[in-house]
Amino acid sequence: MTSLSTKARIAGSLYILASLVGYLRLIYIPSEIVVSGNAAATASNIAAHETLFRWGIVSLLIASVLFVFVTLALYQLLERVDKNLSILMVILGSLLVTPLFFVNAVTDAGALLFATNADFLAVFDKAQHDAFVVLFLRLHHVLDLANAIFWGIWLILGCLGYLGFSFAGFLFPAYEDRAFALGTPFRMGEVAFMLWVLIMGAKERPIQTDKVLARGVESRAPSGRH
Repeated sequence: MTSLSTKARIAGSLYILASLVGYLRLIYIPSEIVVSGNAAATASNIAAHETLFRWGIVSLLIASVLFVFVTLALYQLLERVDKNLSILMVILGSLLVTPLFFVNAVTDAGALLFATNADFLAVFDKAQHDAFVVLFLRLHHVLDLANAIFWGIWLILGCLGYLGFSFAGFLFPAYEDRAFALGTPFRMGEVAFMLWVLIMGAKERPIQTDKVLARGVESRAPSGRH
């Protein structure tokens, strides 16, 4: 296995690991806990599954840190193809994304405090607690929509799925779920890329011996000057 192929498999492994860890908070927890249109049920679910919700916060932080290493691994793999684009990939894929994920850990913490009726929040009644839970969760979602713009502009095919989801969420909220569903085939391009670099690796460029020898002969040829 070549060193380049090893780098590709490392990048693919980190990519898949970061995506699986991030899946817990981005997809699984909302589907299990959030009850659309019912603030009381949502708050009750968070309180009843507090440990799961806390793991969601932790998974979000871990995934965001892992994506720093994902883009660095991809940089090492792709820098010889185009160094400037590889640097841009690191900036868009991790340096701009990670801080927003950390901010979203705070929105989750706010939702959790109201859902579990922290003592210092006793000045609010139950209905207000439930309303604040939904408010923080919606702020979390809005920040995810904003962050998805960066997910979209550092990928190739997957960009269409993420950008469509992000812009639909801001401009046409009623069609956000449909945009997410329609973008799924495009996001599969990201999955395909992960599996490709993990399984297939990468190949070193063949050394062009003929050109190297020709240059060597030219350099040894007499210049004609005395």
